[in-house]
Amino acid sequence: MQVGNRSSEFYPEVRKVRRDGSYIYEEFMPTGGTDVKVYTIGPGYAHAEARKSPVVDGVVMRNSDGKEVRYPVLLTPTEKQIARNVCQAFRQAVCGFDLLRCDLGEARSYVCDVNGWSFVKSSYKYYDDAACILRKMFLDEKAPHIYTIPAHLPWRISEPAQPSDAVRNREQGTVGIPTQSEELRCVIAVIRHGDRTPKQKVKLKITQEKLLKLMLKYNGGKAHAEAKLKSALQLQDLLDATRILVPRARSGRESDSDAEVEHAEKLRQVRAVLEEGGHFSGIYRKVQLKPSNWAHIPKSSGEGEEEVPSEALMILKYGGVLTHAGRKQAEELGRYFRNNMYPSEGPGLLRLHSTYRHDLKIYSSDEGRVQMSAAAFAKGLLDLEGDLTPILVSLVSKDSSMLDGLQDGTIEISEAKAQLHDIIISSKVANGGDPAGFPWMVDGADVSTNAAQLLTDLAELTKEITSQVKRLSDDENEEVATDSDSPNHPYDQAKALWRTEIDMDRIAAGLPCGSESFLLMFARWKKLERDLYNERKKRFDTTQIPDIYDSCKYDLLHNSHLNLNGLHDLFKVSQLLADGVIPNEYGINPKQKLKIGSKIARRLLGKILIDLHNTRREITEVAAESSTRHDPIVVSSTKRKERCYHDSVRNENFEGSSTDEKSVDLDSHKETKYCLDPKYANVLDPERRVRTRLYFTSESHIHSLMNVLRYCYLDESLNGEESLICKNASDHLFKTKELDYMSYIVLRMFENTEYNCYQIDTNLSN
Repeated sequence: MQVGNRSSEFYPEVRKVRRDGSYIYEEFMPTGGTDVKVYTIGPGYAHAEARKSPVVDGVVMRNSDGKEVRYPVLLTPTEKQIARNVCQAFRQAVCGFDLLRCDLGEARSYVCDVNGWSFVKSSYKYYDDAACILRKMFLDEKAPHIYTIPAHLPWRISEPAQPSDAVRNREQGTVGIPTQSEELRCVIAVIRHGDRTPKQKVKLKITQEKLLKLMLKYNGGKAHAEAKLKSALQLQDLLDATRILVPRARSGRESDSDAEVEHAEKLRQVRAVLEEGGHFSGIYRKVQLKPSNWAHIPKSSGEGEEEVPSEALMILKYGGVLTHAGRKQAEELGRYFRNNMYPSEGPGLLRLHSTYRHDLKIYSSDEGRVQMSAAAFAKGLLDLEGDLTPILVSLVSKDSSMLDGLQDGTIEISEAKAQLHDIIISSKVANGGDPAGFPWMVDGADVSTNAAQLLTDLAELTKEITSQVKRLSDDENEEVATDSDSPNHPYDQAKALWRTEIDMDRIAAGLPCGSESFLLMFARWKKLERDLYNERKKRFDTTQIPDIYDSCKYDLLHNSHLNLNGLHDLFKVSQLLADGVIPNEYGINPKQKLKIGSKIARRLLGKILIDLHNTRREITEVAAESSTRHDPIVVSSTKRKERCYHDSVRNENFEGSSTDEKSVDLDSHKETKYCLDPKYANVLDPERRVRTRLYFTSESHIHSLMNVLRYCYLDESLNGEESLICKNASDHLFKTKELDYMSYIVLRMFENTEYNCYQIDTNLSN
């Protein structure tokens, strides 16, 4: 039921399946944020109109007359058959129903609601068709002898209807008549996620029977299999067991060994993490239980022995959650794209999108912070309202094989990190490269010449911060720490996980930002201190530098109210080191950067090539449609030459990969394009179409893609080719020390209609 302009509202706290009756639960389908209304007049006729699906943000788009904004679209042959089947199955000639167009690798359309008797509102074309068809039906039934069918349906009335002033003004104020020979055809962007909490990990060995039984419960009772706990029920079981096992704080612990004290601290940390926020979500907390030792015990039947785990390794991963600042960053960048990456002032992109002339697809990796960044960006780009979860479900597609992980470049990255460690410890820049005018070609570029001294300073400052946080943790009220032992927690996940504003009450109380406790904050810094410098081996671990920089930056942004002494000094030192470490972890020299970048980003690169090729193909097809004036029912690129092109792209970019490549192919030769009906759409330029592909990913893919663009000309197969990026741009990239949150790489394809050629424009974030 609609109330005003709202037809739905998202309730993040309603998550439990009801058990008090019989209900039907359906999964959301990815429909690109639109749905289609279909109206039949007999089994041989169907009129279709598309609208923005109100499930995206709950808001119904209306025109100046208060009517819902819809645009006529063309049905595919399959959808026309669906309309025929609905009409015949319900035995109702005049019948309206709702259609969902779902694209999960293969375009499918589903009927989600049949409304029965209904007519289209304010469509002269539909009125003429209905009058003609109904007249024929009536005469066939009552006076077949006098019936004569007109040779052609009256597609237009004698005086064509003029669009309303509101429609005319809106059209003239947005797209208008192109005045330049270059026209935007495609926007491809690869974007890093927004600001997040530090990623963290806890490892501890467990021998307690309760935890070992819990592992067997969730691994199918297999002695050698690991268990992964992500669901609320699984994590609640673990929390209940951990609460029982955590030892009570007591004085006089001199008899406890260091190992026992450390184990008790880690158990408290596990409990604190599981209690954080008041409820669970697998999007940012997960636990692995891996058996490591086994024992043989008599079987319960008394016959023989069976093997059971006697020890296991628990790995708890948490953090990495998009912050309130990260959401705002993503939403603001979406608005920036809408106003600057697309032509025309005002709502030009929104007009293209609402009229089926904007082909938008958003892809994300599997990480929660990346998905939520994509949803927040879409909210700003399309001027949506409401919560991010419905937007995420409606508009964002996950593609882990293309946008996740470093598994393809693990060996090379490990080698680069080992070389980088030697360079930092020795404070000597590696030999190689020509620094004269090309500083980015030097091996180990950006590594400070006094890195060894900076590393010593880093360890001392980290220890100082850790000791301050330890005092805050010790002073924390014990009642606050033990209050969570009560099983009746407030159901505040919406406040903890989905919070969009700063919790000023926590800030005023002098507590850490978000839902982090002082105990967890201390555990975060203590782990960094231990991992950076091994006291026993007297050895630094330079791979911890990015994590310290990340944690320091987070506390400066979100916990400045805690007034930690030395935090600014630590930030300056860690930033100097991180500026040299982070880019060089993806290759010490240009050729190594190219090799690692090609391995990590090859699926993404192949997909971008397919996007650009599909755009050119579509332009050609639209031109052919315009010249022949045929009705464009559905355009499919299944021609042999197109298929050969896509096969060659896959062979060049994905050969030798064991990863499932089905997801990479979603947007290539199997793609089905749904079109605006140009005859009756009331838009000035119905053939104006823009393709947008947005890829949200992590820092590794941004660095990898950037390195390929910078150094691809060094590949042996391209001997003699010029660099894709000019010297000034390369110099700018060299001076850009960090690819921070929401960094992006944008490729825009323009068509020069005068000379019938194309140009690729590259934009990089500052």
